[in-house]
Amino acid sequence: MHNKFKLGFFPTPMYELKRFSKNYPGFRIFIKRDDHTGLATGGNKTRKLEYLIGDALKHGADTVITSGAQQSNHCRQTAAASAMAGLECHLLLGGEKPEQPGGNLLLSTLMGANIHFKGENRKGEDTEHLFAELKSKEKKPYIIPYGGSNLIGAMGFAEAASELKMQLDEQRLNMDYIFFASSSGGMQAGLMLGAAMHDLKSTLMPVCNDKEKTNGLSLQEIIRQLLTEGIAQLHLKTPLDLENIPLIKAYDHAGYGVVTHQERSAIKTLASAEGILLDPVYTARAFYGMMDHLEKKLIRPGSNVLFWHTGGIPATFHHAREVLR
Repeated sequence: MHNKFKLGFFPTPMYELKRFSKNYPGFRIFIKRDDHTGLATGGNKTRKLEYLIGDALKHGADTVITSGAQQSNHCRQTAAASAMAGLECHLLLGGEKPEQPGGNLLLSTLMGANIHFKGENRKGEDTEHLFAELKSKEKKPYIIPYGGSNLIGAMGFAEAASELKMQLDEQRLNMDYIFFASSSGGMQAGLMLGAAMHDLKSTLMPVCNDKEKTNGLSLQEIIRQLLTEGIAQLHLKTPLDLENIPLIKAYDHAGYGVVTHQERSAIKTLASAEGILLDPVYTARAFYGMMDHLEKKLIRPGSNVLFWHTGGIPATFHHAREVLR
């Protein structure tokens, strides 16, 4: 259905966190390492971008536009993907230009992205204006939505569900629950479609990271829209409950990108137990949500539990002071 442009190293590793699991007797806890996709320090957006960059090239684009926060993992990986594909890259980022770029912003700059600082607008509110400006300069721009979260991008995670299913079958495992960070909706929608397509019978446990709406739509509304499109395009026969989109909202009270005791606890716990790093914005919040569910036995004892690590390590350096508090 869609063209792909190879960007990452797949399948990513999936294995048991044996030392960490000792903290929660009665549970076996596993991790899926999408921080090892290989694109500019890795991350889950690589899966989406293989389809999105493929589509941009198919349509003859010479330029891509996308948007996000200054420490956006999506924007950093889009800058890297654009460099690999020979495309000009424009990033519309929230906030004002800092004196010295760090973290993801530093890497995006090094990879040649054109950075536009847009104050309070971090979710693509100024995209159409830039699109028109580039067209007037005889460019052929292609818009990648916030987070890469349209149906084309979501196909990367429909495919990822198949990848996980094969890994589980090879290891003769079933996975009862899958925890992951959910923010712009594409990963969650793709996993829900992929689970239905490939008979992956795990309960998805998406931990919300961002309370703010995107273009006037809540995260659940965006996911529902993507699922509706996906069901139609894929001619999916397996029923999906479009009225009850799962989303765990208990851990996003501080707002997007605010580092609290939750994130610090998760980062230090996993780093000291397994030598694995989480980022302070997405994966640490989702991992803490999983820890809390395990501690309070909010999920069924005796279960196999997977944490899907979506990457984002460069942001840790930007947030170093808050992480070390």
